[in-house]
Amino acid sequence: MAPSGRISQSAFDGSKLRVILLLDLYEGAQQQFLDAYELMRKQVASVPGHISDQLCQSIENPSQWLITSEWESAPPFLAWVNSEEHVQTVKPMHSCVRDTRSMRYSILRETGPGRSASRAAAPASTQVAARVGDGVARHALTFTVKPGSESKVAELLSGYESPRAQVDENTRLRRTSLFMHGNRVVRAVEVEGDLLAALRHVARQPEVRAVEEAINPYLEQDRDLTDPESARVFFTRAALPAVQHVVSSRPAPDGLRRHALYYPAKEGSGMELARLLAQQDRAAADDPDSPVYGSTVFQRDDIVVRLIDITGELDLDPVASLGLKGSRKAAELELLLDGAAIGVEGSLKSERNINRLLSHADMLPVTDRSADS
Repeated sequence: MAPSGRISQSAFDGSKLRVILLLDLYEGAQQQFLDAYELMRKQVASVPGHISDQLCQSIENPSQWLITSEWESAPPFLAWVNSEEHVQTVKPMHSCVRDTRSMRYSILRETGPGRSASRAAAPASTQVAARVGDGVARHALTFTVKPGSESKVAELLSGYESPRAQVDENTRLRRTSLFMHGNRVVRAVEVEGDLLAALRHVARQPEVRAVEEAINPYLEQDRDLTDPESARVFFTRAALPAVQHVVSSRPAPDGLRRHALYYPAKEGSGMELARLLAQQDRAAADDPDSPVYGSTVFQRDDIVVRLIDITGELDLDPVASLGLKGSRKAAELELLLDGAAIGVEGSLKSERNINRLLSHADMLPVTDRSADS
């Protein structure tokens, strides 16, 4: 029986991944770009999960180029593209490229030698179905501020006027939610239409530019948003991609409240921790009694953030709130979670430690702004 929950975004459906990178080069930069690409190609070829890539040049405009790559699945690509190694690998391309646009697609069907048009690209054991979208793109940014500056940063980030929601006729900012955990800031956005156009629109707004300038002295990582190279590196390192979004297909109940929970993973376990939480939230979406109505899991390296829309208070059902329902789920989380980093020592079998984990994981809400309908 098909699940009743509606999944509009997932890195864990088992399908192969096609990545498309559109590039617009500066005039006269083609040879420099080709040299940089050769270096990148050799490095990417050794990345686990990488299958192949192609470099293409437009037959209509020689300044427009296309790089496509195929991956065994989304998780190894996300681990690579969000790594410091990737930041350094693509750095030589920055001076060649005027503009870029990256798109990622699950491969659901493919034709070619030995394949039929109707056969799924995934192994026979995996049923890859088209996800039902809601027309919304989700993304988050995370960065840290200097210890002791948290209250000042929260004041600055909560005090500015919201930018205009309508970007263009096809794109609209729907919601921005900002949370803090200690000195870590997480800003999650929901956009109807073109995510990149919306992010660029927001970055150009005077009120946003002013608050970003105001928090610069408090950041642990220096940045200069007026310098394209500095801005590019900062936002690459700050990216916290959504790896799954799922919502129940039952009517939305009244009184939904948004919370963000922070789960620091043990070294090298971030993707597996995100996978576990995504699995739990898919089950919650199919459970009519679950207080968790919708969830988005964000992950980068060993940082995992789970944004949930929930009925009632978190502590009314700590197990459901944390995504621990089911046999041995607490034990699985315990193996993947860096408990010391979040203030929990010992087994999650005890009610005391579960409540302690919930208290420490619950992030401080700073702003939650929705556009007028």
